[in-house]
Amino acid sequence: MSTPTSHYETLNRREFIVSTLASAGGLALMAMQPPRAGSTGLQGKEQVTVQQVIDRILKDGGLTPIEGTVDTIKAGSPDAKVSGIVTTMFPTITVIEEAAKRGANFIIAHEPTFYNHSDDAPWMASNGVADRKKELLQKHQMTIWRFHDYCHALKPDAITYGVVKKAGWLPYFKSGQPTLTIPPLSLAQLAEHLKSTLGITHLRVIGEPGQMCTLIALLPGAWGGQMQITTVEAQKPDVLVVGEVSEWETAEYIRDGRLLGGKTALIILGHTLSEEPGMEYVVEWLQGKFPEIPIAHIPSGDPFTWL
Repeated sequence: MSTPTSHYETLNRREFIVSTLASAGGLALMAMQPPRAGSTGLQGKEQVTVQQVIDRILKDGGLTPIEGTVDTIKAGSPDAKVSGIVTTMFPTITVIEEAAKRGANFIIAHEPTFYNHSDDAPWMASNGVADRKKELLQKHQMTIWRFHDYCHALKPDAITYGVVKKAGWLPYFKSGQPTLTIPPLSLAQLAEHLKSTLGITHLRVIGEPGQMCTLIALLPGAWGGQMQITTVEAQKPDVLVVGEVSEWETAEYIRDGRLLGGKTALIILGHTLSEEPGMEYVVEWLQGKFPEIPIAHIPSGDPFTWL
């Protein structure tokens, strides 16, 4: 994340939220199996390169170049022949090793590889952890491309669509609105629903467990305090569901709002877990474009444990 507010600053964030999700078609989710020894999984067909995959994503997504985008190749070569594709949130050491084990050499990651928004901050030079990660990537001849700005620029926004789909809320989504209206649930029931559908063990919540919720503002990821707070002010949802917050911004706004008689509760899913379903959906989206390439999602998972 490049700033305290949000790492989406270069993008038109409202446009992403108002993009219709209804137009998205789903394909059957295809899990990538480890190829047989000596096999690329392409059955004799000419292998496409990393750059050809990227170009096809941009073309089929109707995406125009974004000036200053962070969506660049972070490791490897654009000319590498693709033996398999893995999508993930963060290209962790575990994800890299698992991708190599499966015979994949191209990771499409939503978030940074080297611990800062642009992946090339001067203060990361000669960083021991980053240097060892680069060595691992070179060992496995792995290419990583970040799919962040363009992923959110898709119509519908692939991350939001994936989250809404996995939560079972597609029937309730209204095109052009950052909110959706679901059948009434208590805050506690809503939390349990999100935990079970999104595969989350623990949530952070501000609000009374018994309060009823039907109007939800859903902002997965890290949209920043300004976007989160202005959405609540404009929409007056029963609950704001986010990936992460700056605790001195949105959390305190929600707390004071409730102390002043407001009703909006807050559910914090965690950054990774709130957007992971979107990168799962990218597998479906890609599979129809590259049926000859094994493609799978490897979750980077929650970095935290709870004591």
